[in-house]
Amino acid sequence: MSDYATRRRMMVDTQVRPSDVTKFPIIDAMLSVPREDYVPAAKREAAYMDGNIDLGDGRVLLEARSFAKLLDAVVIDADDVVLDVGCGLGYSTAVLAHMAAVVVGIEQSSDAAEAAQSNLSENGVDNAAVVDGPLVDGAAQQGPFDVIFINGAVEVFPQSLTDQLKEGGRVACIMMEGALGRAMVGHKIDGAINWRFAFNATAPVIAGFERAAAFQL
Repeated sequence: MSDYATRRRMMVDTQVRPSDVTKFPIIDAMLSVPREDYVPAAKREAAYMDGNIDLGDGRVLLEARSFAKLLDAVVIDADDVVLDVGCGLGYSTAVLAHMAAVVVGIEQSSDAAEAAQSNLSENGVDNAAVVDGPLVDGAAQQGPFDVIFINGAVEVFPQSLTDQLKEGGRVACIMMEGALGRAMVGHKIDGAINWRFAFNATAPVIAGFERAAAFQL
């Protein structure tokens, strides 16, 4: 039996804290949530390694460093209602649920959504739910949201998600321009999102969040 608790602490001590993430709620959540329960069975031994974990279908579980720094940059408050876009098998939802009041995870694969909900239930996470549907559509019925957190990269942030963010709300994502990736945090002011740079990071662009290809004759 692998000692996952030791690996979890090592992940926090070697990947998260050295990245200047020191806020207690983030450290506490990442020490508390068993990451190995939220990855494909074949990847359990790699759950705490440095780097993104492949979830299949072009999707990844974000590396601990980038994930923690995004949480740090967007600031999750205890009374926030959060939309977790592309929640994979539920890890990000579980961490967010440890910090926020309510979390709605969304996955476009019904199998992944079902697995994520099952993982959360088995770990006693009772302030989160996972819905399935196109990620770009968000979860309007459960909104509006104080925070929208995107697990992966976007080239374009869709209006549909802007509409589901409360005025004054925040969004965190990685924006890719070609091979260049930047983690960004946005604040919704007067109906539009004002973006600011947080740190450099890369991740695969999520299907549906690509920039439309320019038409060429």
